[in-house]
Amino acid sequence: MCLFGVVMNKLLVVFSAGCLGGLANSLAVWWFGDNGIMALLNVSIAPSLSAAWLYPRIVWGGIWGLVFLVPLLKKRLILKASLLSLLPSAVQLFVVFPLKAGKGMAGLDLGVYTPIFVVFFNWVWAVVTVYAIKFSRKNSYRRNW
Repeated sequence: MCLFGVVMNKLLVVFSAGCLGGLANSLAVWWFGDNGIMALLNVSIAPSLSAAWLYPRIVWGGIWGLVFLVPLLKKRLILKASLLSLLPSAVQLFVVFPLKAGKGMAGLDLGVYTPIFVVFFNWVWAVVTVYAIKFSRKNSYRRNW
């Protein structure tokens, strides 16, 4: 396989795996909100499950999946996922919530436990993403990773 094919294969795998992680993250956020877990802890996050809410989250999951191209901790997948999940968490807490959504620094206007949930849900995204990448490598015909 030519270099372009190898690079394209890696990009497609990490983007697709990130999309799958974005779906898992979104379903977890929705489930926690729908089942009152967020409300129980006074966190005002309870989205309705709709295509308009889900689609951008899946796409952003794929875009964030590109961070898994970093050759870091190849054998320690949970640690890699845990570390890389901090990147979208930091953006959500220190850019999106305060500057885009107007929900205060770290989203604290939504509740004091908001940062914990953000880190947890992004960890879900990263774990699903890293294992989707591992699964794709294990089951691919060419092992160019």
